[in-house]
Amino acid sequence: MPIEIDIPGLGLLRLSHLVSDYNGTLARDGILLPGVKEALAELSRCLTIHVVTADTFGMASGQLEGLPIRLTILKGEGEREAKARLVSSLEGGVAVLGNGANDLAMMDTAQLAIGVLEGEGIYAPLLTRCHIVARGALDALGLLLNPVRIKATLRF
Repeated sequence: MPIEIDIPGLGLLRLSHLVSDYNGTLARDGILLPGVKEALAELSRCLTIHVVTADTFGMASGQLEGLPIRLTILKGEGEREAKARLVSSLEGGVAVLGNGANDLAMMDTAQLAIGVLEGEGIYAPLLTRCHIVARGALDALGLLLNPVRIKATLRF
């Protein structure tokens, strides 16, 4: 069942998918941040979850093992465009999480763009592409698990 949020001044936001970057967003140095695995498992009950990564540390598959997610490991050039193509290809509303320069295009493509400020920091121009900036992965996932928070932030 999708997440539906009626936002005063914006209208109905209906989300069916979450597309997330991995390193710097859900993980640090290739290792999932504490609590993220549990939050993703809970969120997978209402959204199809896609994790898309260059897998810099080569650990994403093992770290995400057992979770009901779709993992895409990107190879070579064109990460920014590949992430945006994935978001564009999905049927239904898409929320995205990211922190890096290669997340810019998917932020522009998504119905809900959430910037995540973890230990790696956040690419400054990304701040102007986000609907919301969260102070960490658990806060970002918590917004989706408790969508009234999104309504409170985006209403006008």
